[in-house]
Amino acid sequence: MQVLISDSNIFIDMEVANLTSQMFTLPYRFVTPDILYYEELEEEHPNLLDVDLNILTLSSDTVKYTESIVYKYPKASRNDLFALVLAKQEACPLITGDNALRKAGKEENIQIFGTIWIMDELIKHDIITKDEAMEAYDMMKNNKRRLPWDLIEL
Repeated sequence: MQVLISDSNIFIDMEVANLTSQMFTLPYRFVTPDILYYEELEEEHPNLLDVDLNILTLSSDTVKYTESIVYKYPKASRNDLFALVLAKQEACPLITGDNALRKAGKEENIQIFGTIWIMDELIKHDIITKDEAMEAYDMMKNNKRRLPWDLIEL
C-alpha cells in the first residue's frame, strides 16, 4: 500500500469538510511525524488515530537533517519540515496545502499532493460524488481554508 506523509493542514481540511473517515478508506497508508501529531493534532483531532492515522518517529539522522534545512526554508514551520524530511526518509509523497512547504518539497525533489488531489481521489474511487465534493469545498471555503480556489474544477 502506498504510504503518504501528511502535514496537519490536510487533516484539518478533511475534518472541516466532514470527510476524515472517507479519506482513510482510500487505498493509501496515511502517516504523519510523531512530533507533529503530538504538538498540532492530538488535542483537537484525537479521532485521527481511530481512523488509522499512522505515526512514525523520525530517525536521529532525519532530525539532524531537519535542523540543517530550517534556515534554508524559513517560511515553513519546523513541524512542517519534519513532515517533509519524513517523506524524504520514507521515499514517498508528501501531502500538504502549505505553500511554503510545497516549495521546499519541490526543491528537495519530493512528490507533492494536496487537498485537491485527495478530493479527486475520493471521487475517482467512488467514495464521494462530485456534488458531495462541491459541498465539501464550500465548507472548506466558508471555514477560510487556504486552497488554490482558482484550480478547483468539478
